[in-house]
Amino acid sequence: MRILLSLTFIACTSFASFSQVDTTATNPTAKAEVSKKKAVILAKKTINGKTLKISEQTDFYTVRILKSDGHVVDLHINKKTGEVKKD
Repeated sequence: MRILLSLTFIACTSFASFSQVDTTATNPTAKAEVSKKKAVILAKKTINGKTLKISEQTDFYTVRILKSDGHVVDLHINKKTGEVKKD
């Protein structure tokens, strides 16, 4: 009976270790792409104001912000790096 229980325990732990996926092993340097929500957060850290519009291009997002003084500013956020540039 003890042998049967031991074998069952070993089998269960072996199966559990095989079922886990290691995502860092495939490409540890890859970063997730910046989402629209994160792009707005990055833009608002740069320019304080109300978000008017966000549009998506191939490599970047354009976030249009209305500042408290009435000026409208367009910021470009790189999808891969999160770098913010003024238009």
